[in-house]
Amino acid sequence: MADQHPKPLAGKVALVTGGAKRLGKAAGLALAKAGADVAITFLASAKEAQQTAKQIENLGVRALAVPCDVTDPKSVRAAIAAVVRKFSGLDILINSAGRYETVAFDQLSLQQWDTIFATNVRGPFLVSKEALPHLRKRMGRIINLGSLGGVRPWASHAHYCSSKAALHMLTKVMAKALAPAIAVNCVAPGMIDLGEKAAADFMKRMAKQTPMQRNGTAADVSAATLFFASAPHFITGHILVVDGGLGL
Repeated sequence: MADQHPKPLAGKVALVTGGAKRLGKAAGLALAKAGADVAITFLASAKEAQQTAKQIENLGVRALAVPCDVTDPKSVRAAIAAVVRKFSGLDILINSAGRYETVAFDQLSLQQWDTIFATNVRGPFLVSKEALPHLRKRMGRIINLGSLGGVRPWASHAHYCSSKAALHMLTKVMAKALAPAIAVNCVAPGMIDLGEKAAADFMKRMAKQTPMQRNGTAADVSAATLFFASAPHFITGHILVVDGGLGL
């Protein structure tokens, strides 16, 4: 039986950094279900990346898993080249690779600060810049993965919150700088429950504080990502918070 579901991204090529696991994986699968060929990058999760690529292929589209350190210009250059070589172009870039860490402010080291910024801000900058010529050719889109922490201050996440706030501003600057050829937006998740046992008690507490009385899911975030991937190109420069009202 023919697939009755619409494929708004059929014929498009998407790249998801950090797409082997967690929210990056969810985004990659959502894009594939919408018809896009999907490339994902990974750093230390080669096995998971291959498994995710196989899941993407099982959805009837082409997939590629490519190693990439988003903080290293040479590695980024090689990854973009591999994607374009396989798919002959690029339409959608999802900057999902990121780091998260909880550290008390007075315990926060310079190395921890620099490491978070290297991945969460330098990474999206480098990957976007390298992908620019290919995205321009196809009137493409860039979607950054921000955070509610980039909008609201969390006392034990100074480096993380600051890095995501920087990414939110980078999104807006890029939206102006790269228009009209490229639309740039950002999805900013709140508390997202990925089923990790160690976080179960914390997630229960956060759900009670959330107006929607639950935490977010990977599907909530990937739906927002898919919205920007398929929305009118005229929509640009937005930070879409996906938090069930927690930040209100």
